[in-house]
Order: sequence, then structure tokens, then C-alpha cells
Amino acid sequence: YAALLRTAVNDCAVGERKERRKRTILVDCACGVGYPKIQLIRQHLQLLRLDDGCNVVNIHPINGSEDGPLNDRCGAEFVQKNRLPPTIYGASTAKSTNKKLNVGIMKTPYHYMASLDGDADRIVFHYQKHSDGISNNDWLEFRLLDGDKISVLISSFIQEEIRHLQKIFSSNDDNGGKEGKTNASQVKCGIVQTAYANGSSTSYLKNIVKTQVVTAKTGVKYVHSAAHENFDIGVYFEANGHGTILFGPAFYSLMFQSESYFLSHSSHQTQNKTRANIAWRRLRVLPSLVNQAVGDALSDLLLVDAILYLKSWDLGLWDGIYEDMPSRQFKVKVQDRSVITTNHNETRALTPTSLQPALDAAMKAMASSHSNNKNDQMNVPPPRCFVRPSGTENVVRIYAEAQTQRDADALASEAIMLVYRLCGGVGEIPAIFGSKL
Repeated sequence: YAALLRTAVNDCAVGERKERRKRTILVDCACGVGYPKIQLIRQHLQLLRLDDGCNVVNIHPINGSEDGPLNDRCGAEFVQKNRLPPTIYGASTAKSTNKKLNVGIMKTPYHYMASLDGDADRIVFHYQKHSDGISNNDWLEFRLLDGDKISVLISSFIQEEIRHLQKIFSSNDDNGGKEGKTNASQVKCGIVQTAYANGSSTSYLKNIVKTQVVTAKTGVKYVHSAAHENFDIGVYFEANGHGTILFGPAFYSLMFQSESYFLSHSSHQTQNKTRANIAWRRLRVLPSLVNQAVGDALSDLLLVDAILYLKSWDLGLWDGIYEDMPSRQFKVKVQDRSVITTNHNETRALTPTSLQPALDAAMKAMASSHSNNKNDQMNVPPPRCFVRPSGTENVVRIYAEAQTQRDADALASEAIMLVYRLCGGVGEIPAIFGSKL
């Protein structure tokens, strides 16, 4: 498997790049099973050289299975939920006798950092933002690139390559427009998100990437099924970093027809240098580079790095494609969670019947308070809030987002009060952030 990934990542990174740069990724393995596998992949990559002679990415794993407690203040879940850098266990990582080391004193220089979870099926990326850019010293702000940012990066890359490949089908050649042939424009690409996806990511996908977005019920089995049913190339990543890409028959048909086209035009000496050919060579290896059956943080790591390398991006440029809407999550204990039901993708409450109109009124009031704000003219998503029952305990989960953290907190507090009053809340009313609605 490691050898397959090694070959695939090398084949994906074809074509000219604006700069040839070596880079090191620090990989937090959450003291889990991903550590020995990352070491194996690292060994394979060290044997490999890209086609232009530039060294492949250097992966430096930390937080091995014997370095510390599993997922304890480290790993993808901790980093994503707490918006904090991971604890680094093990004195071997830095010159210190302290077993719990802050990331800022790492001796190994690195360009960016990723965190896996304990069983290596989730991944998130992060860095510390300095006033002058990205630096390994004098941290100012922790920045997280979660599953939303991963799905946007991958989808944007695939859409761009498909558009370049489409050029060979736009002319009246043997492959274009005939019955039984798959035109590149007919390959349906899209993203599956859950209601928890940040509104800024959805807006960016629809308005900038120009791709289709489907919202599915929370849970891998639901988003995976939606990606399979709705798209020929379906990308999904939950906010926690668990996800993959699914490729349907139309994609493989397009790859076969593209190969036939390039073989039939091989007499043209400049053909192999065309951008469409490069796009085909990149796209055809993607099924080997991703695990379509289940989320695989190791292959996701290599794919994201390959895309960043091809774009000559660092995490700061990737992070800057859009700014997340501030959000707040909360949960309210109720006597019976079955009292609340939702629609098929959990974006609207169906029962109690009075709940959704009340939530709509709160969102409308929040939006009205910003009607004269200049952000309204910048395509900023409107305030949003939804509630859903837990699948395992008698609680109702609440999500709210708005233009500012204060507004997100206010909207969440309004939802908390509505759920407590209308859905049979028990115990003390949860802490209120201060509603101004």
C-alpha cells in the first residue's frame, strides 16, 4: 500500500511548477496506530525523486504509539474541537526533560503541521500565524484548516484539471459529442457537506469554484452514500477531517477516452506538453492516491501536499481563500430527544412545530440587524442556526454561525432558550452568552 501511494503521489505531481521547493511536514499521530505507518511511508518517499529532480516531501512523525496517552491533548479531534496546537510527547522530539512539550520548541524545522486521529482516518492541518506571515517563532494566532478547507482545496483542484481536459473535447474531434462517448463537461463533480459545514465554505464552493453542493445528514454513511448517488466525482470531508473522494463509471470512461485521444495524437511532438495532457495524467492517478472505501488520513495527507506543491501554496495562502464564519456549538439536555425531529438533512426542525418558525424569526432578526452593514455587499452568508437530536443521548445539539463571534453566541443563546422551553429541557438552563435579539 505504501508503495502504491509512493508511485501515485509521484505521478500526480507532473507538470511545471512555479517554484521547486523542499518542504517538511510535522505529523502529529495522536500516539496512535498511524505512527508506524507514517514511518513506513516516509521510508518509501525517501527513495523517490520527482520527475524534475526535486526531493519529495519530508514527513516527520511525532507522538508515536509509545510516546503518550492516545488522543490525549493531541490528535485531530483535540486540535479541531479546541482550536489548539497538540501537546508533543516524548523527549526525543526536542532537547528538554519535560515530557509534555509545546510545539513552539520543536527542534526539527518544518513548513506546516498536520494532526491525525488515533486510528488515522481523520486529518486536519494547522499553523501558527505570525504578523509577517508564517513563522516557527513568536506565535500569535493558531489557524486551523479542517475538513471544509480540505474539501474546497481538493474540489477546486479537480475542477481546474477537468476544465483543462475538457479542451480536447470541445473541438470536433473523434471523441467529442458522439453517442456513447463521455465528454468532460458531462462528468458531474460535486461536494457533499453536512449542516455543520461552515457557511463560508459553501458560499465559496458555489460562487467561486462553481461546483454543486449537496447537504446530507450527519454521519459518514450518509455523506458517503450521497457522494456516490449524486456525482461522478464526489468529494466529502466532515469538519473533523474524515472524508474521501468517490469516482464513478463516467470518470473512468473519461480517463479511457482521454488516453485513446492522446495515443492517437502521439505523432504530434508537442502533444505531451499540452495542459490537457497534464490534467489527464494528474486525474488518472487520483483513484490510486485516495482510499475510496474509507477515510484514510495518510493518503489524504499526501494528496493535500501534492496539490499545495503544484499550486506553490503554503498553508497561509490556502487558509486565505476564504474566512470561516464565527460559530458556536452547544447542547441542551432534554427529557426525551425523540420529541424533536428534522428534515432529511437536519437543516430544519419538523417537530415541535413551533420550533422552526421561532428559529427562523431569530435568524431573520439577526440578518435584519446587519441589513445596512457593508458586509452584506460582499456575499457574506446570512446568519444560520439549526438544531438536531443526538443519536446516543437525550440531548439536542445546537449550531449557530454569524458574521461575528458575538452574534454567533447570541444566536446560539436564543436557540438554547427555545429548545429548553419547547423541547422539554431538564436541569438548569445552560449558560447563556447574552442574547440581544
